[in-house]
Amino acid sequence: MRAKILGEHVLILSVLADSLALHLTGLLTGAMAVLRFEDLHLSPVAFTLPLGFATVDIRWYSLAYISGILIGWWYLIKLLDQPGAPMARRHADDFVFNATLGILIGGRLGYAIFYEPALFAHPLDLLKLWEGGMSFHGGAAGVAIGIVLLARRNGLSWLRIHDYVACCVPFGLFFGRLANFVNGELWGRPTDVPWAIIFPRSGDGLPRHPSQLYEAGLEGIVLFAVLWFFFWKTKARYQPGKLVGIFLIGYGLSRFTVEFFREPDVQLGTMPWGLTMGQTLTVPMLLAGAWLVATARGRRVRVEPIAGGDSVA
Repeated sequence: MRAKILGEHVLILSVLADSLALHLTGLLTGAMAVLRFEDLHLSPVAFTLPLGFATVDIRWYSLAYISGILIGWWYLIKLLDQPGAPMARRHADDFVFNATLGILIGGRLGYAIFYEPALFAHPLDLLKLWEGGMSFHGGAAGVAIGIVLLARRNGLSWLRIHDYVACCVPFGLFFGRLANFVNGELWGRPTDVPWAIIFPRSGDGLPRHPSQLYEAGLEGIVLFAVLWFFFWKTKARYQPGKLVGIFLIGYGLSRFTVEFFREPDVQLGTMPWGLTMGQTLTVPMLLAGAWLVATARGRRVRVEPIAGGDSVA
């Protein structure tokens, strides 16, 4: 009798174990299923504005640029409130207009030059900013030109202004990369990591790195934290060129690293010398940044403030 009862118990436990194993297998299979981008229900359009008989789509890409510029402007003013500021509030207000033009014109022309020269065959297509296609390197060059023009017009130190502006750039990079992710563009290389995502626009159905989020984290959050530390916790801002040099090194290392996870531009692929175009463009940035940091101490001078309190020896 006992053997019979024991046998029945063993049979019941065996059935329960099999049932539990099947249940756990189902859960694990579901948990390990690759996430599809469309399951996130993200749309490039943030909202639609009715204008008379027509409607205008306001895209996250546009809002990213606007947010980056406005928040960067706000933070720049906070930096200028500190002793030894290289320019006054009125200069910062003027600079925002120059920076906006530099970002838009430089970013679009840079993209056409480095990534899509065919755009020059249809010049009107250069104006279609809403379709994406902006180069950070081109935008940075445009902003740099705006800084030099502002400094020459007002007799200011262009290099020290660069230092302060560099601390504000990570805001725009962060929002811009998030917008790239929402648009489902600039995806990563194929991978089998658990957080891989299938981007429908890739056309091959392969799970890929969400490299846009890697860039948002490194170029936005990490780079901002590094520059915050050097501005607020050290005397770096009194050594002209040091902060912008740190920015160039930080961005260059971040971009160079993420390019190993990001799918190269389809029209370019990997360059003949083994690097992507993004990595190639970061090399001069890294070299310039290293030189600026290494020579910054030699440019240390008594800082007479344009705004923000007493002079700093």
